[in-house]
Amino acid sequence: MEEVRLQDLGSIDYQEAWDYQQGLLNELVAAKRLNLSNIKEGGQAKQQEHSFLFCEHKPVFTLGKSGSIDHLLLDENQLKEKEISFYKINRGGDITFHGPGQIVGYPIFDLDCFFTDVHKYVRFIEEAIIRTLADFGLKAGREEGFTGVWLPETQVLPKRKICAIGVHLSRWVTMHGFALNVNTDLAYFGHIVPCGISDDNKAVTTMAIELGKAVDQQAVKDTIIKHFAELFEFKIK
Repeated sequence: MEEVRLQDLGSIDYQEAWDYQQGLLNELVAAKRLNLSNIKEGGQAKQQEHSFLFCEHKPVFTLGKSGSIDHLLLDENQLKEKEISFYKINRGGDITFHGPGQIVGYPIFDLDCFFTDVHKYVRFIEEAIIRTLADFGLKAGREEGFTGVWLPETQVLPKRKICAIGVHLSRWVTMHGFALNVNTDLAYFGHIVPCGISDDNKAVTTMAIELGKAVDQQAVKDTIIKHFAELFEFKIK
């Protein structure tokens, strides 16, 4: 069974977290190359050191490589006035928001040790969040044609996205991940076209709004990692 080192980085600047992720990815890729070299020479491969990072970011908009800058509705001066950072990044997907009250998870996994299937990887992330929300009394699921986790339409509410997902892989090593809205201030989402989705029947929500109360974020983190470990069949290091 694979082992995963769990780290909670707390509140951290987006660039700092990005750099840290990249460093861990580079270490995994280098270890993979060394293992391949050792195997060719008749030696033994060492177990890979996977990581799972939790963190929370200061207000920031990130634009994925397939996204449109037109989905950012603020100019540079307005971003400064509102003290919101902006980054174009190398994950998939369009534009999203990260900020206080949101749980961000970054799995840094060598998928060669689990399975080499990007779609399955994203589905497993979605499934871990769906199971977590169920444990808190929220029935969530997927929306055809979109990534992430959604709450179903009701008689008075549209379909609501509660978790965004965007990943990047290099030599089957993952980075970036998911952002679950727990106690997030949704006003920030009014400054973007979230995930590039402009549809009156789709909105953004949080656990706090859906449950009608503030949510213990540590309890949510504990539940998330439990379900990740079950799905990916790893143990916490």
